[in-house]
Amino acid sequence: MTTTSLPPSLIATLPGEYYTDPEVFALEQERIFETMWFCVARAGELERPGSFRTYQVGRESVLVSRARDGSVKAFLNICRHRGAKLCTEESGEVKRAFQCPYHAWTYGLDGKLVAAPNLTSMPDIDRTAYGLVKVHVREWLGYVWVCLADTPPSFEGDIMGEVVERLGDVESIDRYDIDSLQVGRRITYDVRANWKLIIENFMECYHCATIHPELTEVLPEFADGYAAQYYVGHGAEFGEDVQGFTVDGSEGLDRIPGVAEEQDRRYYAITVKPQVFINLVPDHVIFHRMYPMAVDRTIVQLLNLFFIFRPRTVSRTGSLTWGFAGRGGGLRLIMCSDQGARDQDEGREGESAA
Repeated sequence: MTTTSLPPSLIATLPGEYYTDPEVFALEQERIFETMWFCVARAGELERPGSFRTYQVGRESVLVSRARDGSVKAFLNICRHRGAKLCTEESGEVKRAFQCPYHAWTYGLDGKLVAAPNLTSMPDIDRTAYGLVKVHVREWLGYVWVCLADTPPSFEGDIMGEVVERLGDVESIDRYDIDSLQVGRRITYDVRANWKLIIENFMECYHCATIHPELTEVLPEFADGYAAQYYVGHGAEFGEDVQGFTVDGSEGLDRIPGVAEEQDRRYYAITVKPQVFINLVPDHVIFHRMYPMAVDRTIVQLLNLFFIFRPRTVSRTGSLTWGFAGRGGGLRLIMCSDQGARDQDEGREGESAA
């Protein structure tokens, strides 16, 4: 059956090669990940001046660090001399400067060239002009977002706008006070699948009754296959006998103080393109970041964020964790979908009702 003959109840997805072709992935790196705002780090991971982390954004390695004035800076992670990678570790801390391991060109935390062998005998070298290449950076919701484009798109329109489109206003997410929440649990998934399959999995719930039966008991409306992110301001209501957003529906934690009464006992899912998923529930927030590494490989990092970090919170983080993998083999099935895309040349049929 071709996509042109699908009945109205089915929605066609992309042809298989869009999930498997390295040339398509290369174009996505260039035209999506290198042009849009990309969420890289939890700001709290950059604890003090000199703290740094490196990330792959599109085809580029990006260095994110805390400057002496407390601000967050981002640069291309390459030396301006011969293009060697400046920081080869995923994270670390320097005292005063970053030094290239090849020819020892040295850059301050502000990216300015501060030293190099024989630099005093090269008066024509402008230390600012030959500093590290800056990358646009913003902080929001306690996270660091970067953009490689020369002229970045509007952060308010593209990133905050996704939240407004889903919740109706920015104030609704501000009530969860995400930037001050504590990390209670961190899980990293190395998924052998194309990044778009993960996006598709997150944005539909046709699979929920089969793969996540516990979830449909907590959120009964999901049992019918509808997880409608397109209803502005709508949050899925907890089941009548459900006490909290836990794996077994038992009591969770105290409600985050700023959460409004109308947000209590409700679950909100938000997709912030191109690679962030946010789940909001009254007592915690689940924040996913995706890092597309190859056409068939995606790193997904999940953070469970809580208001108060205390022994009771620590003891219950396991029961509070749903994550995008769930308990029914969600990861395995995403990877099966990736293999299925490789096994056929024509477009795949939609899997949920329109």
